[in-house]
Amino acid sequence: MTEEQSKIGLYQLNQMVKGAIYDAFPSTLWIVAEISEIRFNRNGHCYLELIEKDEGTDNIIAKSRAAIWARTCNILKPYFEMTTGQALSAGMKVLVRVSVDFHELYSFNLTIHDIDPAYTIGDLARRRQEIITRLEEEGIFNMNKETDMPLVPQRVAIISSETAAGLGDFLNQLNNNSYNIIFYPKLFPAVVQGSKAEESIMQAFDRIYQYEDFFDVVCLIRGGGSKADLSCFDSYDLAYYITQFPLPVITGIGHERDDSIADMVAHTRMKTPTAVAEFLIERASNFELALDELQEKIVDEVSELMRNEKNRINHLSLTFAPGVKDILNLKKSILQHKAHRFQRITTEFVRKQELLLHDFSLDAQHLFQKNIFQKRTELEGIKKLLPIRKNRFLLNKYHQLEMAENSNEHLNPSGILKRGYSLTFKNGQVLKSSGQLKSGDEIVSRLYQGEIVSEVKGVME
Repeated sequence: MTEEQSKIGLYQLNQMVKGAIYDAFPSTLWIVAEISEIRFNRNGHCYLELIEKDEGTDNIIAKSRAAIWARTCNILKPYFEMTTGQALSAGMKVLVRVSVDFHELYSFNLTIHDIDPAYTIGDLARRRQEIITRLEEEGIFNMNKETDMPLVPQRVAIISSETAAGLGDFLNQLNNNSYNIIFYPKLFPAVVQGSKAEESIMQAFDRIYQYEDFFDVVCLIRGGGSKADLSCFDSYDLAYYITQFPLPVITGIGHERDDSIADMVAHTRMKTPTAVAEFLIERASNFELALDELQEKIVDEVSELMRNEKNRINHLSLTFAPGVKDILNLKKSILQHKAHRFQRITTEFVRKQELLLHDFSLDAQHLFQKNIFQKRTELEGIKKLLPIRKNRFLLNKYHQLEMAENSNEHLNPSGILKRGYSLTFKNGQVLKSSGQLKSGDEIVSRLYQGEIVSEVKGVME
């Protein structure tokens, strides 16, 4: 065969591959895979990307496109969701019966003909138990249960959808309670079903955490729905958020049969949003009832105590009245005796102080006169020395002035010129070096008397 004859077209190659695949897989077969991507188009077809991961490293080791055509999808999807309670979604492991297809234009593809929900139920149960076990092994499963529930939880942070029917029931129940207890609810909106629910709820927890001191409890509620809508409440990340939250979390997700992992780790789990509202109202009302009972008990005990004390005082007054009168008379006599004695002592003290004050006055007067005489003597001495010191000071200053005049005369430029020196100028500037001149320059030499104008013929350094 020549090189030209060995060449084939891409279409022919794909036909050969297609034939080989059909020969190798003439019928359908069951495979286990994880859904990594899934989307439904408007015609009812479902397109998926299936993967398989290495159990040790969790790395993807295989990947393939797959499709469930509309007629099959309309049967398999509701059957799967009704049986498992979960919607077909990314991250889910499935056991599916497929045929292996190869198209010359669209390449390799798997067509899904059937799905076994029992396998997915088992896998979901396994994953759910793994999450519970992980939370327990990390020692955080009961952390939110250990937070203190306020006796009167009135400041309520709510995580729910703004349009959830359960939210309206919750707020109506809370705000129209028969005890007229005032609550302060604040909604932090979140998506509470679907693929975006988990992240949305965690973001709501983050927003509440910024105002942690403003609230007593967090209520995570929604208005019921199918089991498929509640899969987000079985995630590890959301459960972790709840266990770490510093406020008690109360769940009222609205499903009666099974507890979600979020219910398990929350401080308190109620079945419905209305039940959550009833729980808050009951806790606040019980506190008020306890206060009323305590008030009645205190009033009764104080009244009884007052009656007993009144009777005791009456008895004491009758028993001790004569004795008290004698004691008062005795105390009165003692006080009168002490008053007379105090008056006598006070008079004697005042007299002694007057004598001391008189002696002190005489001593102070004598000391003052002696001090005046001493200062006057010192002033007379200073007065005699003052003219001598003045003349001495003036003579000293006169000598200093003469010395300054002699120094000034010695430094005067006229005096220097008088001794035979001269100053040489060029263009009005004093010359300090011959390097400032060149041949032909005109210079002026100033003498003590007169000036000489010269022309430079040569310069020597």
